[in-house]
Amino acid sequence: MATSELACTYAALVLHNDGIAVTAEKISTLVKTANLNIESYWPSLFAKLFQNKNMDDLIMNAGACGSAGSPMAVSSSSSSFGSATQASPVAEEKKKEDVKEESD
Repeated sequence: MATSELACTYAALVLHNDGIAVTAEKISTLVKTANLNIESYWPSLFAKLFQNKNMDDLIMNAGACGSAGSPMAVSSSSSSFGSATQASPVAEEKKKEDVKEESD
């Protein structure tokens, strides 16, 4: 993520935490106060984003998208290589190896 994006993200979080409406002008003010130079279009993009979305929902669901894709990848790979019962001995072998490494 670029510095400009991070600066606007942190500014929006600060404004939201203080209960202040997230606007382009307020984001710009916070970024300028932090002595950062950003492109002029970033604050307006972030303000438009938070105008239509609930900030609390975005914060609470930040990691939800990344974890939802993992089980599908596991299930598709196990189905393409055989049944789940065939894949389980491989997993058990890995667990046994991990236990041996930890006991050393």
